[in-house]
Formats: sequence, structure tokens, C-alpha cells
Amino acid sequence: MNAIVTAVLDVLGSEAGAAHYGEGVSQREHALQAAWLAEQAGAPAVLIAAALLHDIGHLLHGLPEDIAAHGIDGRHEDVGAAWLERHFLPAAVAPVRLHVAAKRYLVAVEPGYATTLSPASTRSLALQGGAMDAEECLAFRALPGAADAVALRRWDDAAKRVGLATPPLSRWRPHLCAALRTP
Repeated sequence: MNAIVTAVLDVLGSEAGAAHYGEGVSQREHALQAAWLAEQAGAPAVLIAAALLHDIGHLLHGLPEDIAAHGIDGRHEDVGAAWLERHFLPAAVAPVRLHVAAKRYLVAVEPGYATTLSPASTRSLALQGGAMDAEECLAFRALPGAADAVALRRWDDAAKRVGLATPPLSRWRPHLCAALRTP
């Protein structure tokens, strides 16, 4: 067993994983739902791992659960990506780093997308810069991992269903192992 994979599963399985951050589900439930949705969509193992890990920065930054309500952007995507990039492949880290930018991109390019966001996601969007302008959209599309980040964003948005049954954390160990820099 790889120590970092065990550490990730421990963080998600810990009391910190029970935090809600303004959604109706815990961080653990949200992560499990995102990974499950990615697998159901036929995503490769590395992208499924990214779906599971996309909000790990919320569990690492040490800020309170209700930071957005206080007008603070904890930049969880950067915190998570910085921690993950020491151990995981760039193909797993890039979608994590870009999933907030993907939300801003989708708000800019898809009419009606903003109305599908949860209240907490709408509140954080304002703190994260709002919709991208045309230049930002072009730059985003050119980034490695942008398309995967958009896919991840859609799973992220859908992974907020209270009571949705998903496989347990242990189910995702092989996907995390597949996403490691050095297995």
C-alpha cells in the first residue's frame, strides 16, 4: 500500500471529511459522488482520482467551513493542487487546480449555466472572480487539462445529492494508485 494513498483516504475518512462547506453533503460524500459520477461517465482512472480529490484543499487549508459566507476565498483549488502535485501525475493535478476556473469559464460560455449552481457555489463564484471575459476564456481553453477540468466541474456540480449511495472510499484506492507519480 502506498503511504500517500493511505493518507488521502484517511483525510477523506476523518472528521474533517465530515465538514459541509455550505452544501447539503459532507466533503466525503461530495468526493465520493464526484468520483462515482466520473466512473459512470467512463473517465480514465487518473481523472476519477482527480474527481475524488478535487476539493481536498478545503480539508487542508485550515479555514472554517463557512469562509465564503465571510467573504473569504480560501483558494482551495491552489492549496489542494500544491499538495497533490508532490505525489500525483500532472493529469490528476491539473483538473483539481482548474476546476474553479472551469466554473468561471462555463458561466461565461454557457447561457443558463450559472442558474444551475448551488447557492454555495454561486456565492463562491463571486469571490473567485465571476464569469471569465473573452480573453480569459481563450487562455483557459489553451491550458493543459482544461477539458478535463470542465468535465470535473460538471461532476462537481452534480455531486451534491443528499443520500446518494456511492461505493466506499476503499473502492477508489486503485484509481489513486494509478494517478501517482511513482506507484
